[in-house]
Amino acid sequence: MRLEKVTALVTGAGSGIGAAVSSHFRREGARLLLTGRRERMDIVQPDDVYVSGDLNDEVFVASLAEHAAGAFGSVDVVVINHGLQASSPLTEMAYDDAKNVLHSNLLSAFLVMKHFAPLMPAAGGSFVCVSSRLGMVGMPGEVLYSAAKGGLIMLAKGAAIEWAPRNIRVNVVAPGLTATPIIESAFRRRSDPEAYRRERESQIPLQRLASPEEVADAVLFLASSESSYITGAVLPVDGGYTAF
Repeated sequence: MRLEKVTALVTGAGSGIGAAVSSHFRREGARLLLTGRRERMDIVQPDDVYVSGDLNDEVFVASLAEHAAGAFGSVDVVVINHGLQASSPLTEMAYDDAKNVLHSNLLSAFLVMKHFAPLMPAAGGSFVCVSSRLGMVGMPGEVLYSAAKGGLIMLAKGAAIEWAPRNIRVNVVAPGLTATPIIESAFRRRSDPEAYRRERESQIPLQRLASPEEVADAVLFLASSESSYITGAVLPVDGGYTAF
């Protein structure tokens, strides 16, 4: 019970990594505040608190923080897991799409950090931001996504230094390709899904995709007291992809 008596917010909790994080946290004793865009989520359990809304909207984020304060008093852990990927060559991406990628992956994270840091108790707390391997290396067709996820890493590093006197730790998990429903669906849309999977796996030193649970293991470690002297760190969970 590594998170006994801990209250945690998990964003993007509906499926994939967010659902795995929620399950891990619940198993370890955390009280959960979950949020996502959907009106309802199958993963929500009777003891959880779920609030739907758009994290790009500061009014909603502020109201979510007020809801958390009313329900729990304080929040010990915040997992920023939401985001949006829009693949396109740089010169072909529409400006509105570019703004949406930056807002959904970076500026919305800023809003969550801004409104939830004041809710952390005097003893401190932990933010864990879920970035991407593409926040550390570039890839054709993913330039804006890389910029947003790289910006999230630097947002976390700066906040880690700024909030260290309050004992608020801020760390990043940077997953590689992960077998989430979104990725699996994207693979199935290929003309030869198995060949495409083998091609993508061949680019990873461990020769396979991560499971959502493996990424959630890393998030749990950085959220718990087991990482009490770690802040401003980036933990790749990418099968060695960024080790090249």
